[in-house]
Amino acid sequence: MLGRGQLCGLPSALTLPALRQAVATVAASRLPEFFEELQQAFVRAGDEDSVVLIRMFYQRWGVVVEIERYPERAQRLHAAERAVDSPDPDVRAAAILEAGEIVRAAHREVAGG
Repeated sequence: MLGRGQLCGLPSALTLPALRQAVATVAASRLPEFFEELQQAFVRAGDEDSVVLIRMFYQRWGVVVEIERYPERAQRLHAAERAVDSPDPDVRAAAILEAGEIVRAAHREVAGG
C-alpha cells in the first residue's frame, strides 16, 4: 500500500530487478546513469575482488529511489541542489542543510529505519 504522495514503494529487498523497476518508475530519465554505474560497479568489483562496490551501488540507488518516490521531497532536494550555487552564503548554507537532512533521512530509511 502506497503512502500519501508516494509514487512507488521502496523495494523490500534491494535486488537488481526490484531496484531497476523502482528507478524506471520514479526516475526513468536516470536509467542510463543507473546502468552505467551498474556496469562500473561490477567491473571494479571484479578488478578488486570485492563485493563492497556492488553493495555501495545498491545503497546509492536505493537512496535515489527513496528520495524520488516522494515527488515533494525530490523537489525540495533538487531546489536545494540548485540553491547551493547561490551567491548568497546564507542561501547556500540553508541549501546544504536541507539537502543533507533529506539524504540522511533517505539513507536511514534504506538501512531499515
